[in-house]
Amino acid sequence: MFAGYVFEETRSWPFEEARKIVERLKRSSKREVILETGYGPSGLPHIGTFGEVLRTTFVMRAFRRLSDIPSKIIVFSDDMDGFRKVPTNVPNQEMLAANLEKPLTNVPDPFGEYESFAHHNNAMLRRFLDKFEFEYEFKSATETYRSGAFNDCLRKILKHYDEIMAIMLPSLREERQKTYSPFLPICPHTGRVLQVPVEEVRVDSSSIIYKDPETGRLEEVSVLDGHCKLQWKADWGMRWAALGVDYEMNGKDLIDSFKLSSKICRTIGGTPPENLTYELFLDNEGKKISKSKGNGLSMDEWLKYAPTESLSYYMYQAPKRAKRLFFNVIPNAMDEYIDALAKFQTEPEEKKPDNPVFHIHNGNPPRYDGCLKFSMFLNLVQACNTSDESVLMSFVKKYAKGCSDETMAFMRNMARFAINYFNDFIAGSRIPAKPRAVQREAMTALKDALKNMDETATSDELQNTVFEVGKKFFVNNLREWFLALYKVLFGADSGPKMGSFISLYGIENTVSLIDRRLADGD
Repeated sequence: MFAGYVFEETRSWPFEEARKIVERLKRSSKREVILETGYGPSGLPHIGTFGEVLRTTFVMRAFRRLSDIPSKIIVFSDDMDGFRKVPTNVPNQEMLAANLEKPLTNVPDPFGEYESFAHHNNAMLRRFLDKFEFEYEFKSATETYRSGAFNDCLRKILKHYDEIMAIMLPSLREERQKTYSPFLPICPHTGRVLQVPVEEVRVDSSSIIYKDPETGRLEEVSVLDGHCKLQWKADWGMRWAALGVDYEMNGKDLIDSFKLSSKICRTIGGTPPENLTYELFLDNEGKKISKSKGNGLSMDEWLKYAPTESLSYYMYQAPKRAKRLFFNVIPNAMDEYIDALAKFQTEPEEKKPDNPVFHIHNGNPPRYDGCLKFSMFLNLVQACNTSDESVLMSFVKKYAKGCSDETMAFMRNMARFAINYFNDFIAGSRIPAKPRAVQREAMTALKDALKNMDETATSDELQNTVFEVGKKFFVNNLREWFLALYKVLFGADSGPKMGSFISLYGIENTVSLIDRRLADGD
């Protein structure tokens, strides 16, 4: 469908990122590309995790259009990390508190469903990644450490211990410098991940000596096969080298960590991955969303009010710009997604890969031949004063005759989403304004003009009528006329194209709506 030169020239960010990988391959003999995204299962997966995997998928798909070298995404769960803090949004808080500092795969599942808290959260992560048909390979830190897959790189970390300490110590506070070691032994007595200074490094036996913080005795432990875990910056760099990672994104808060991990990766003979630093996902108060706090939106919450495609569209846009993940972003994301679908159908072939829906639908977006947006459905819900999806669709079927079955199904879903959104966030908050004298006169004139029009009038003809009436009463400020319509009819500061709304809702119904609003203002 698309000529090769299109992808070489497109400026969309996934292709820009993919070209970094293409250039990287020119400097190596690798015959497989590894893209990685990490997950810390200390709390329930959140929408930010979804966004990172989605964006990495966009890059992988773009790469596959530029190169025939095989590629895959590894979703890596750092589930051997010590359990540092009890999340506030899970049950059995006391039980979890009793298991602090243990590897997450050794912390009991507070929900009582899986063998550990990490297994529960890993399962949740995989469940929603599978639900949206992501293509990925899942890896568990616990399984990978214990299998010996990291052993060669762990020996290199041990061999270059002093060099890695020289990288890390300047980045730490003076107090932390005294206890820091890249190796975290798993205590054989308590099962806890220990943050203790290393007394001696034994390269020949691949082991370290540390002092047990409870008994004061010196203990020797192998750094291989899961008996030790690396501090996470060392772990990150080691992982890139061991797995051959070519590309990984990270949030703005990890810029310094990425630099340190890159140095460690080079120290043990690896090459740090190509990288995109994205801005953080924020809640409604501008605070970073957190697994432990459960702030911001969840996947299920977004999907109650809009389809996955709208979320994908929101995640695609400007990854280097901070994004607020709260309910009020949903209507605009939905409308902009619909606009992008419509634009895709008429764009020149060479422009299509720059359209977000190209990436959201892997080059084959559905044809949406309807012309209704989510915002129009919200206004229709208010005008009809209904929570009955079939009532909304009765208007849609009259208005959107000839639409494909696929489009009608899409609009039926929009009707359901709009009802949910209106009932939860708009009902009771939109209070129609009482019309002032000139507004009353103008709306009465509009009502009379509509009465003289046929129900078969097009939306353009109806829009022209609205304009003509407005010109008589708001000679120098038509914007004030439309703002009055939105405030009086819908209780909002913005609204739909009035001709389209009247065509959808019907002339007779619109006249009745105006009558009700004028009567309410008496």
